[in-house]
Amino acid sequence: MSRPIVAGIVTALVGFTSSFAVVLTGLAAVGASPAQAASGLLALSLLMGLSCIVLAWRYRMPITVAWSTPGAALLAATGLVEGGWSAAVGAFIVVAGLILLTAVWPQLGRLIARIPPSIAQAMLAGVLLPLCLAPVSGVVTNPWGVLPVIITWLVFLRLAARWAVPLAFVAASIVVGVHLATNQTVIDPTTLIPAFELTVPTFTVGGIVGIALPLFLVTMASQNVPGVAIMRSYGYEVPWRPAMFVTGIGTAVAAPFGGHAINLAAISAALAAAPEADADAKRRWVAGVSTGATAVLLGAASTLFVALVLLAPAAVIPAVAGIALFSAFGSAVQQAIDDPGERMPAVVTFLVAASGVAIAGVSAAFWALVVGLVVRLALHAGRRG
Repeated sequence: MSRPIVAGIVTALVGFTSSFAVVLTGLAAVGASPAQAASGLLALSLLMGLSCIVLAWRYRMPITVAWSTPGAALLAATGLVEGGWSAAVGAFIVVAGLILLTAVWPQLGRLIARIPPSIAQAMLAGVLLPLCLAPVSGVVTNPWGVLPVIITWLVFLRLAARWAVPLAFVAASIVVGVHLATNQTVIDPTTLIPAFELTVPTFTVGGIVGIALPLFLVTMASQNVPGVAIMRSYGYEVPWRPAMFVTGIGTAVAAPFGGHAINLAAISAALAAAPEADADAKRRWVAGVSTGATAVLLGAASTLFVALVLLAPAAVIPAVAGIALFSAFGSAVQQAIDDPGERMPAVVTFLVAASGVAIAGVSAAFWALVVGLVVRLALHAGRRG
């Protein structure tokens, strides 16, 4: 069973190193301090790891669970809401409740599936755009720090695409190391000990409407629903209710410690479920357990990753985060404009989301959905088909 074990380790490493910078960026944007962001990263890693182990072991499938990377990008685009960090934590708890509701009432999941994919993906693309521009602006701001990251990514995108983003992170780590050595920066080892930071949640209209609802929709539409479809393509029928129950409970436990959401893995799910993990489909569940165990170990280094972000020279970490989202952005744009009949509502949705303009304390992502659906209704109302 060494092959599925290795496949699980690779799945966790690729998933973590490819997107942890996005998670930290999102948590910081909605008000988390460095210690609170580290706590959130630790909580998410532990809960998604334990969820992987529980689901894979119980159902003998390579089910993998991840944090919501599109959700973290949404947080980065949303920024502070009324009530600050505690309101964001309250929103995370609401998201957990909504995920659990989909386990009890599957019709909610089907209702979300009725949102036109072009609108949902256009909103996601608009949210991702500012983050994806960071490598471009970073080349101007700090060329010597950002160019090695971009070049590494480009080289390995050609040679070993799966490792392109993780190795771009390695390049960024080297840049940070050189920067620290040049400036003779000394790090206190006691600051690298992982710790939980408990936040008492508050519930505000801005937090619920501006964070919770868009975060729930993005997590469901961009992670859970595609995650089930990807697993089905490899011959596995993910048990919907148990999966939503486990990830909902996991999100609820992680929320007070700063974790925004966990969900079924989508793109990275293929690493553990594909034949490359093991020729025998009945043994690939071991890869799910291995993924979970590795995620727990990576979580123990959460404060180290936060320290890298804090000590990095200007523009380096945002460049890594942007590169990590290129694939998701490209996929979202393609799905948004694929149907010519849905293109105009999708374009409007994209532009509103990308504007970042908050109205009445509610984020642009929410208004993008509203405006996109209104434009679609205006264009299609009364038409047959």
